[in-house]
Amino acid sequence: MSSSSAHSRATSSTAAKPLVVKICGLRTSEALGAALDAGADMVGFVFFPPSPRHVSVGVARALGQQVKGRAKKVALSVDATDAELAAAVEALEPDMLQLHGKETPERVAAIRARFHVPVMKALPVASRADLSPVQSYAAVADWLLFDARAPREATRPGGLGQPFDWRLLENLEPGVPFMLSGGLDAGNVAEALRIARASGVDVSSGVERAPGEKDSEKIRAFVRVAREAGRMLGSGLPGGEKTMSPA
Repeated sequence: MSSSSAHSRATSSTAAKPLVVKICGLRTSEALGAALDAGADMVGFVFFPPSPRHVSVGVARALGQQVKGRAKKVALSVDATDAELAAAVEALEPDMLQLHGKETPERVAAIRARFHVPVMKALPVASRADLSPVQSYAAVADWLLFDARAPREATRPGGLGQPFDWRLLENLEPGVPFMLSGGLDAGNVAEALRIARASGVDVSSGVERAPGEKDSEKIRAFVRVAREAGRMLGSGLPGGEKTMSPA
């Protein structure tokens, strides 16, 4: 990508935008309906078998049809092959691909170009050193997502319900909108936003009664509190999505 393209992508997101709220790991019609009725901006579906939130392509197709344009559909994958991504794209017809594995910037760029779908790249965070690749990924992704770094023994990279030190993101200006994830719930999302000033928030385990089982009231509470926090912060939030189409 040329430096001029990267600059235009960055400057297109500098104006303040409303907070984006994403409910991820949806597996049932009831949970999806709760997220849509609560006013979530993005709804996420996990295509990763080790996760308790994994959906088959058949379930994803049915849930995707239920959305009917009320929110943006996000397909989450972890180090997926092109064939696996193609199956998810065909079934869900997502508005965005969320890459939650160890995909390199080159792989992110290749996926974005191949599937012509905007890409959100998740980056694990435990220390300030984990932010060193931010600019490399910001040059090729439409969104970044910062999640708590999983323990070595973990079988999946996210959805573990653990927060990280949000102060690590203070004054961060990657040039693209970024989402905060990891251990968020209705009780801490306002404080997380006050510190990190993220463009959006992403929640999965924080709105569940058990792993993979969403709680409709927790979904409603999370969206309500996040929206209020976003309104309180107002113009302090960074810009929204880029206007540039996928390559």
